[in-house]
Amino acid sequence: MNTTWSKCILGGLPFKWHFYRKCSYKAVRRPNIERLGRKLTAPQVETKQKDIQSPNDLTKQLKAKIIATGPITVAEYMREVLTNPHSGYYMQRDVFGREGDFITSPEISQIFGELVAIWVLSEWRKLGSPTPFQIIELGPGRGTLARDILKVLAQFKLSGQFSMHMVEISPYLSKAQSQRLCFTTEKIADENSPHYQTGKTAGGTQVYWHKRLEDVPRAFSIVLAHEFLDALPVHKLQRDGKLWKEVLIDVNPNKTKDDDLDFRYIISQAHTPISHLYQPIQNERRDFLEYSLESDRIVSMMAERIETDGGIGLIVDYGHFGEKSDTFRAYKNHRLHDPLRAPGTADLTADVDFRQVMRIAEKHGKIICFGPVEQGSFLNKMGGEARLEQLVTNSLPENQETIKSGYKMLTDPAQMGACFKFFSIFPAVVKEHLEKFPVSGFF
Repeated sequence: MNTTWSKCILGGLPFKWHFYRKCSYKAVRRPNIERLGRKLTAPQVETKQKDIQSPNDLTKQLKAKIIATGPITVAEYMREVLTNPHSGYYMQRDVFGREGDFITSPEISQIFGELVAIWVLSEWRKLGSPTPFQIIELGPGRGTLARDILKVLAQFKLSGQFSMHMVEISPYLSKAQSQRLCFTTEKIADENSPHYQTGKTAGGTQVYWHKRLEDVPRAFSIVLAHEFLDALPVHKLQRDGKLWKEVLIDVNPNKTKDDDLDFRYIISQAHTPISHLYQPIQNERRDFLEYSLESDRIVSMMAERIETDGGIGLIVDYGHFGEKSDTFRAYKNHRLHDPLRAPGTADLTADVDFRQVMRIAEKHGKIICFGPVEQGSFLNKMGGEARLEQLVTNSLPENQETIKSGYKMLTDPAQMGACFKFFSIFPAVVKEHLEKFPVSGFF
């Protein structure tokens, strides 16, 4: 067995890995890679859909709103499309996997979740192993990453030392998460309760569901945001001389058979509240950019909680460091889809600007950030190749190629290895300690 994998020194303590022989998951049929355009690159050309779809309820609702009050921001459009209680994309269905519109890293290979769990355990131990502690996941999807983390931490006899807090607004997904994670689940009827659902895993870990991060109790927390910030609403801004003007969405008055979209982009004639509020980074060279006020709010809240209560943040998403300008796009059935077509039927997303994330997190000098580093680099530095070798050795012959191709998909720069990034947040008071014991996966 590879010694790097079988004995990792985390905060001076050896980790034994023999338990993985008995907790490998059954092989899951992985989607055909060629069909999965989602997030593997930053596409510049849209796939033209020839079928003309009839207006849905959300199209009618957005049209009525625009006609009544005027053009809306891209952020307002994005928020309605993704989280409208009745017609929002995420609210009433499973959008993940082969039968959905995109696939995420934890769904591709168990190695991803296992290595994130080991990272959590490593950095928690470096900070003194405070107990009890919380693991908070923002936008947990199907709960696959949380499940993998629970499995690993249970093997280290930690199930009773922490609680899981899922920040999830979708009733459908919260139900799917509870079914995947919990032995028992209970809905909370009290509207004043900070959580709307609670459950307990087979190992005894208490799990809570919250609508907002601010509803999660204040305590030492490890906050995970995997493919969360990319779904937060973005404003699109365009430089006009010394002014920033905002790209808005209006009803398309020229809808024809050749141009069958119900909506169109226009440029604001003057300042909007966001274009006036936005403070560009010094020497900003881009003339077009995307700015997420909601992302700023979430990152600022994470930073304040980590600095005040203690903890760590780990953000995993596809993004850039201030060099990209136009990344707003939609995906449907693993293919590019026009964001203005049939709103509510496709995922809307935009690359995360990690330069802005760092700027907000470190704003008051009480937080230190590491990254972004490419996903492939992070997973390999965490011992991914050794874990892959172990899984292949202990798997059935007919499953070995699937396991190998899954890990390749996660780490190959031409697939998900380069476009996805890892970014971590720590309290600045541990800076000297982390210089002696560098953050795992980042160095």
